[in-house]
Amino acid sequence: MNKYARLSLIAAAAMTLVACGKQEQAAAPAAGAASAPAAAAGGDVVVKIGQVSPMSGPISHLGKDNEFGAKLAIEDLNAEGVTIGDKKVKFELVSEDDQGDPKIGTQVAQRLVDAGVVGVVGHLNSGTTIPASKIYSDAGIPQISPSATNPDYTKQGFKTTFRVIANDVQQGTALGQFAADGLKAKKVAIIDDRTAYGQGLADEFEKAVKGKGVEVVKREFTTNTATDFNAILTSIKATKPDVIFYGGMDAQAGPLAKQMTRLGIKAKLMGGDGWQTPEFVKLAGEASEGQFASSCGVPRDKMPGFNAFNDKFKAKFNTEVQIYAPYEYDAVRVLVDAMKRAKSTDPKVYLPEVGKTDYTGVTGKIAFDDKGDIKNGAVTVYQVKGGKWEVVSTVGGPAAASAAQ
Repeated sequence: MNKYARLSLIAAAAMTLVACGKQEQAAAPAAGAASAPAAAAGGDVVVKIGQVSPMSGPISHLGKDNEFGAKLAIEDLNAEGVTIGDKKVKFELVSEDDQGDPKIGTQVAQRLVDAGVVGVVGHLNSGTTIPASKIYSDAGIPQISPSATNPDYTKQGFKTTFRVIANDVQQGTALGQFAADGLKAKKVAIIDDRTAYGQGLADEFEKAVKGKGVEVVKREFTTNTATDFNAILTSIKATKPDVIFYGGMDAQAGPLAKQMTRLGIKAKLMGGDGWQTPEFVKLAGEASEGQFASSCGVPRDKMPGFNAFNDKFKAKFNTEVQIYAPYEYDAVRVLVDAMKRAKSTDPKVYLPEVGKTDYTGVTGKIAFDDKGDIKNGAVTVYQVKGGKWEVVSTVGGPAAASAAQ
């Protein structure tokens, strides 16, 4: 028995040494270390592009919409057979869920850097995009947001930050002017969800209406997880506003509209791109009728590539576009266009070319100013009529056109 025991111990020790050796060989690279492009089957070079959006939680429908846009872009690029420099490239999407949480946003940003992505499309929310941008900047990785509209994102001075959509200065100003000139509002109440997006947009709206001589009778706030607005609305009702502005997302705007109707509030509800979605109409039901919201961009029928994009999107994902999927698609293509012009997938080499972008995509012409904001950013105001969003007017952009209400 002692003989067999000694043999067993020797065998176990040998196995442990082998296992340890394998672990050392398979050890992951140190955090933040650059990784060389991997070779794909057939000799293609694999290039990783990151995508971040909230794919769980109350606005997961918007996060998945973004991810679908990126997936479609990657699929199209691989079908086209892209060559960069003298190398055939296969693109791979590395997708992360930030849950709309700034803390998780920075965690997944670092995870993407460690994974060796050469560019990032995201994040969706301004509140996650802004803190994550420092991590991408430190790593020298280009970041293009398809949806973050807070002006602070591109005011930080990072050379890596870009967006393919108008910002909240443009959006808030357009909404404020529309409330004053289009709706002839004399009194407005403002509610925001205290996020970087919701509060930032509400601030810009407030500046714009005050500049037009409109009285702000109430300024209230809630959270981006609330569903009961009765106390806030009851307080606002006594001031008899013509317009109630809500800075936030559709998950809150839908219940808010319903509760306004239930309380007999006659004011029009108005907001930004965060709830100019099919989901808002679904959540608000009949209370959505007649309400107003804007979107950063020209109407879809003015986008040069939307029809073809929409057909492919619906065929592949069996769902309707929410808001930002076309911008996400374009953001991926803008990164790759810069790589082609630089003849390199190395972020250090192709980053300067991103700022020189002159590209016409699904959503229209894309070029950036010295901060990384899109030039000539358009803002379109919509109203729900017959259960669907219809264009009221467009401000800015090369294809801007106004229509009578």
